[in-house]
Amino acid sequence: MSTTILPLFPLHTVLFPEGDLSLRIFETRYIDMVRDCLRQQSPFGVCLIREGSEVGEPAMPYAVGTSALIVDTGMRAEGLLGIYTRGQRRFRIRGLKVRPDRLLLAEIEWLDEEPAREPPPEPMRRLLASLLEVESAPPVGPMSDARWVVYRLAERLPLRLTERQAVLEAARLEEALVVVEEVARRLGLWAEGL
Repeated sequence: MSTTILPLFPLHTVLFPEGDLSLRIFETRYIDMVRDCLRQQSPFGVCLIREGSEVGEPAMPYAVGTSALIVDTGMRAEGLLGIYTRGQRRFRIRGLKVRPDRLLLAEIEWLDEEPAREPPPEPMRRLLASLLEVESAPPVGPMSDARWVVYRLAERLPLRLTERQAVLEAARLEEALVVVEEVARRLGLWAEGL
């Protein structure tokens, strides 16, 4: 099993593969991390915070996160560096190290994505299509790919952060589908007969 070292950005959010994330960067450790990632054209890791905060002392992250590749940068109106990222691959943290500047470095292993053997349940596909229609956003991915659909729903539905994390951590696609379906049912958005 090969491992990789990845700088981490613990946040109060969950990033999914192929998901988008915009960030305002103001702490020196993260400005330096962004500069290094841009220079090397390499990703950094985004993990949900288990304990601690986004600012100050290093937060303790959940063990599963997603690598993020910077696709655009710019200065925000308030003078802060803004970056736009795209989620790539899931990973599991095997070890953590804190640099002197308080940036977390993680020894990670990449998690393989189980191929979707079947399309998503029809109610789930229809629910995502209706949410995208409300956003006036055409689907930019394969609506026939169950994993893609479940990740996009997990981004859009009002899941608790721990529920989003459970979707991200799910070893089997069926586990992730169950979490999203339960939330859709709880919200009264699940319509089997449509």
